[in-house]
Amino acid sequence: MSRAGTFLLSAGVVLFIALLGWQGFGSVAATLAAAGWGLIAVAAFHVVPLVIDAAAISIFFYRNERDVTFRDALLARWAGESVNSLMPAGQIGGPMLMVCYLAQRGMRARDAAAAVITISTTMQTVAQLLFALIGVVLLTGYVSGSSSSLTFAVLGVIGFIGLMIFGFYLPQRRGLFGRAMRFASNIAARFSKKRDWSSLVTRAEAVDAAVHELYRERGKVAASFGLSLLGWIVGTGEVWLALSLLGHPVGWTEALLLESLGQAIRGAAFAIPGSLGVQEGGYLLLARLVGLPPEAALALSLAKHARELLLGVPGIVYLHFVEKGWQRRRLARVPDID
Repeated sequence: MSRAGTFLLSAGVVLFIALLGWQGFGSVAATLAAAGWGLIAVAAFHVVPLVIDAAAISIFFYRNERDVTFRDALLARWAGESVNSLMPAGQIGGPMLMVCYLAQRGMRARDAAAAVITISTTMQTVAQLLFALIGVVLLTGYVSGSSSSLTFAVLGVIGFIGLMIFGFYLPQRRGLFGRAMRFASNIAARFSKKRDWSSLVTRAEAVDAAVHELYRERGKVAASFGLSLLGWIVGTGEVWLALSLLGHPVGWTEALLLESLGQAIRGAAFAIPGSLGVQEGGYLLLARLVGLPPEAALALSLAKHARELLLGVPGIVYLHFVEKGWQRRRLARVPDID
């Protein structure tokens, strides 16, 4: 882990512990304990939006005997989300891992896999932005004039996410990967001329070409966006179910507000592994608007972290053994040289 990653993780842990201590470890633990084994049900429910997200990826697959299947997309999404949730990868490790996974599973070329994940990830983030805007509309019905600063703060978070989306989408249309690789090769050439980067530049330009080709399939892009938005909305059920099990049931509108804006706040803190501390602070700010006590807000956040562990740890273990198996098969195909 880099120094920056270590610092951010440490800051998140400190904030996390401080918030729990501020509200009282005992009261939060008692509220969380009320859910008991119901936390497994929360983790199981998350499979539903996971399946929808996998469909948003698989819609770009071409149908032939060599291409990957929906099952591969589901497993790739599961493993990628596990890495994003539990590893200090800054939300970049997951998409990169999904590209490698799909390429290993038989996708026609690594550049095609990279294009599929690039566009599906972009559509998911755009859908998250729209989902957050729905939350802002709901928020205006809960805040008074004196609390309007919270609305502006949330709008600021959404604006930040929007700028990130624009800053990622526009370069895609202008050859993001090829330009990035050429820039890297020029920097590397100043220090060493021994390595030839031409093949990497060619491969990056192939990814750009695949991205442009997929963006021309507007029906698939729109369908991926629609499925991604549906996945975000269905994910509201996780908050509704968790709060019901915690003994603090809310209506669907309140659950939608908590999920949409909570995910926006979490997205803005993508550099902190698991958004530790920031997620808890966001729920504390939002929960009081819908009448939730602070200990319930923190227990909800802990329930989400528990779900990440229940699904994420097996996902990372699965990924480990899959990678080992792929390495063995790759080595078995390499002929011995006498």
